[in-house]
Amino acid sequence: MLADLDNPREEARAWSPSSWKNFPALQQPRYLDPAALEGALVELAELPPLVTSWEIVALQEQLADAALGRRFVLQAGDCAERISECSSQRITNKLKILLQMSLLLVQGAACPVIRIGRFAGQYAKPRSSDDEERNGVRLPSYRGDLINHPEFTPQARAADPQLLIAGYERAALTLNYIRALIKGGFADLHHPEYWDLDWAQSSPMAGQYHHRIASVKDSLRFMENILGIRAGDTDRIDFYTSHEALHLGYEQAQTRRVPRRAGWFNLATHFPWIGIRTSSPDGAHAEYMRGIDNPLAVKVGVPTKLDDLLRLIDVLNPHNRPGRLTLIHRFGVEHVDKALPKMIDAVRREGKIVLWVCDPMHGNTRTTSNGYKTRSFDDIESELRASFDIHHGCGSRLGGVHIELTGENVTECTGGARGLSDEDLSQAYETEVDPRLNYEQALEIAMMVASKLASIREEA
Repeated sequence: MLADLDNPREEARAWSPSSWKNFPALQQPRYLDPAALEGALVELAELPPLVTSWEIVALQEQLADAALGRRFVLQAGDCAERISECSSQRITNKLKILLQMSLLLVQGAACPVIRIGRFAGQYAKPRSSDDEERNGVRLPSYRGDLINHPEFTPQARAADPQLLIAGYERAALTLNYIRALIKGGFADLHHPEYWDLDWAQSSPMAGQYHHRIASVKDSLRFMENILGIRAGDTDRIDFYTSHEALHLGYEQAQTRRVPRRAGWFNLATHFPWIGIRTSSPDGAHAEYMRGIDNPLAVKVGVPTKLDDLLRLIDVLNPHNRPGRLTLIHRFGVEHVDKALPKMIDAVRREGKIVLWVCDPMHGNTRTTSNGYKTRSFDDIESELRASFDIHHGCGSRLGGVHIELTGENVTECTGGARGLSDEDLSQAYETEVDPRLNYEQALEIAMMVASKLASIREEA
């Protein structure tokens, strides 16, 4: 029964995985068959978890280190995963990029890097409108493969509960393959050549990247010769998954208690986040997230009111625990200089402990004259540089980056090493939602961030 109070959260103080249903729930799809939806959610609730509580606890401890400047976060992956693209090659390519980028960042930051994939569950997307109109025909918007299909037909755009099961299964297959690769030594720093992508051998960035790799291998060899042992930790890495916790029924179905630990865990992912469109402190997403023991993140930007943000921080992290809450800011290059300092000052003034991460992608989206949604590499790079400088100037610390990328040879963002233009976008434009960096552009960003981290370290 809905709460009949000015502040419904007072009634819901005794949290449960379903207490979010007493609050306004935005961005939830409309299902024509509620019984079929309930059946799918019951099935999901009985399926095995995708991640473990001890992995989640380990990540929170590492994020606490990052909030104190002892680690750096790399969170990267697809804007929205496609169920049809769950293939070994695509998964391997994304993991390769994440490993290559993290290796560059380790060298620049001179500290451990937390690798968080924006995949193995990123199947749902918020939309600016519930419906889309084409040539006088109005249909539900495409909300990601967890909900419906991108084709503009009534059948494809109808929310299908069975896609919740399909998304879970593809996430499980993706995680299983990633774990097998990592356990098999795919991440061994002694052999970073395993991570090369065939199509990128002629990249303008390849020479610079391989020079840095050689430097890392020389340092590793020197350390092992001095110690007289093989650096065993270099052939295994920690890898975590993240996705936007958008479909609350799906998230609830995988929320469990576990033996020998108090509290509740969302075992569909290590690191769920709240998107900027669902970040109201009085909303259903905040209510759901406040009760789980996973580390959490919230996207913030120009639409975020500072008073609402401070209330949301109190809701999600009332005990002010390091590593519990990450703020991922996405202002855009035109607004970051003015808006970010105010946000940093407000959070610091209240004594809130958060980890700051920059998402330079979402605030820099534009549409070309021929209808392609794209992002300028120069704008992405500029917002990242500005964010480092702003945090430093405010006595704060930027502790990570959040990037949308793919391992495929796409042409979705302009600029970068090959100088892609608006006219080049049609060559290999694949995304159904937001544009992503390709391999070359992602590595170029990583090298820039590594250089920035190195310069900050030298100044300290």
